Amino acid sequence: MSARTTPSATVGPYLAIGLTWDDGPSAVEPGTPGAIWLRGRVLDGAGEVVPDAMVETWQADPDGRFDHPDDPRGARARPGFRGFGRSHTDSGEYAVCTLKPGRVPDGEGGLQAPHVDVSVFARGLLDRVVTRIYFADEAEANAEDPVLRSVPADRRGTLIAQPTDDGYRLDIRLQGDGETVFFAL
Repeated sequence: MSARTTPSATVGPYLAIGLTWDDGPSAVEPGTPGAIWLRGRVLDGAGEVVPDAMVETWQADPDGRFDHPDDPRGARARPGFRGFGRSHTDSGEYAVCTLKPGRVPDGEGGLQAPHVDVSVFARGLLDRVVTRIYFADEAEANAEDPVLRSVPADRRGTLIAQPTDDGYRLDIRLQGDGETVFFAL
């Protein structure tokens, strides 16, 4: 028997072990008024779908409040709103049912545009990658958002979801041409 090189520990492809979430892709209870779907594909550098990634979302409710004790305005969220969802990409697509978030304080006296914080876990990644989803129909708020303004103008489109019949759509590209902007946290 000879010694062979073993692969490095990466995030995937065993996402179902320990990373499942009972409510899965539902950040709101079924039947919640105003629920929307956030959908898209997770793509690799060659533009191929990643069939075994996981997209995790965390966000404020439509009033701009987080269901979390660290919200400085006091933890309070709309009934049925959890603010957290996880979607596996079995077919390369993620889908999270949620409510469109409201604006949240930016820490400097202003407001951030409505957005959803997103973590992507996938094989080959040594750690998650973190991005945001903004909304195309929030152009005025997007123009004021300090985080979005910090992104080069030619890359901002990688963070802006387009409206669909039942929500919004944004593909997440892990690398290559049109790579999604990721943030170092």
